[in-house]
Amino acid sequence: QVQLVESGGGLVQAGDSLRLSCSASGRIFSSYTMGWFRQAPGKEREFVVAISWRSGSTLYADSVKGRFTISRDNAKNTVYLQMNSLKPEDTAVYYCAADGSKAFIIHNWAPAYHYWGRGTQVTVSS
Repeated sequence: QVQLVESGGGLVQAGDSLRLSCSASGRIFSSYTMGWFRQAPGKEREFVVAISWRSGSTLYADSVKGRFTISRDNAKNTVYLQMNSLKPEDTAVYYCAADGSKAFIIHNWAPAYHYWGRGTQVTVSS
């Protein structure tokens, strides 16, 4: 069982930056691919970015490429999402997720992730 807790959300203006953190319980954090998803009001949950457990490789949604950066610190059981040049359309609840399948590929669809945090709200005003 893995428990995930997100933090770092808030209200910012367009063009600002935020860094989200996701702390995970458990001793095998390093074997989980970690992802971030987001869900805006009235919309489906969408993939944002993920980082592989195996190689540290990453996969980004086109909408955030060049603006968001994911990283992980296995010693701290934490994954980070640095969000720069934020836009109003980035407004959503951001969820951290863990994929424990040890797959060699990074999944960008929610059902592939076994554990989820409760989310943190990010609001970007124009």
